[in-house]
Amino acid sequence: MTSPDYQLGDHITLKQLATAITHGLSPIVEVESMDGIYTVRLHHANGVSTLSDAQGRNCTFLGTGEIRDRLGSIGLTHGVLTWADQCGDEMIGVSGHAMSPDEMLTYGTRIAFR
Repeated sequence: MTSPDYQLGDHITLKQLATAITHGLSPIVEVESMDGIYTVRLHHANGVSTLSDAQGRNCTFLGTGEIRDRLGSIGLTHGVLTWADQCGDEMIGVSGHAMSPDEMLTYGTRIAFR
């Protein structure tokens, strides 16, 4: 970011995100799939912000097309599609370990917004 005092909180609206991008923010965009419902998280130097509405509620989407249209319209070009972690199957006794946020971003699917 070009302005070091430009701070982002845990939640950010699309309008705030557009403003931050014009001030030089270049976040890693994570689109998380949770059984057909998607949320957007923005990873940046100050932490992680969740795309939210004006009341602070997380924005949820039923498909990636709307996310592509909204984020593409403000200048973001790509992101990473991740999945809510299901690391084992207790029904058949398969154990596993939860992936870290960094692993989810590393092994997620790259997606385009334009």
